[in-house]
Amino acid sequence: MHLPSTLNRRWAATLVGTLAQAGVRHVVIAPGSRSTPLVLAFADHPEIACWTVIDERSAGFFALGLAKGCGAPTVALATSGTAGAHFLPAVIEAFHGGVPLWILTGDRPWELHGFGAPQTIAQGTLFGTFVSASCALPVPENRDDALAHLAALTAAVARRATTAPLHLNVPFREPLAPEEGAAPLVVSPVLPVWVTSTKKPSVDVLVERLRRTPRGLVVCGPAPP
Repeated sequence: MHLPSTLNRRWAATLVGTLAQAGVRHVVIAPGSRSTPLVLAFADHPEIACWTVIDERSAGFFALGLAKGCGAPTVALATSGTAGAHFLPAVIEAFHGGVPLWILTGDRPWELHGFGAPQTIAQGTLFGTFVSASCALPVPENRDDALAHLAALTAAVARRATTAPLHLNVPFREPLAPEEGAAPLVVSPVLPVWVTSTKKPSVDVLVERLRRTPRGLVVCGPAPP
């Protein structure tokens, strides 16, 4: 069995770590090749439970039930092509019910779009207006600033969907191709993320957060109406 390249593993681990910081504790996986780096990253994360459901429609509703039951964002993961489209019924219910069902879809890189490559469709708008946030993430790059941008972008999208569904489209090049002479996996630190559905967190919560942070930055300013 080929494991994903070091680049894909770092990219996926950074993305999954950011989602865990945002409160994700369950992922429902509908297996497929293009999403394998994400599957392994979820499996490696100690705070996230993985559930495998072969049928995507069933996986979407199972994830919806988990999100309702635990009251926290729950991920449904599918591979590229039409697989993610089977999540739409569950996404619609999550949208109208105010449930944080977060969809991740693996995808082909940009250079394979528009040329008839198998399992390649325009996935960025699969869920239309039934998600509160949607983002097409960039193709993995072997740079620390790119990983930091990935974490910051994911955190920003997560903040907009604390009580609603979101969609992250995640492209990978050759998700299972090994690298010759690849260095051991070193995952970059994940940017700290605090996602809350409350507009004014209590002082006790703030004090506890600050107590657990040896070095940090506090930004204060007016809240929008």
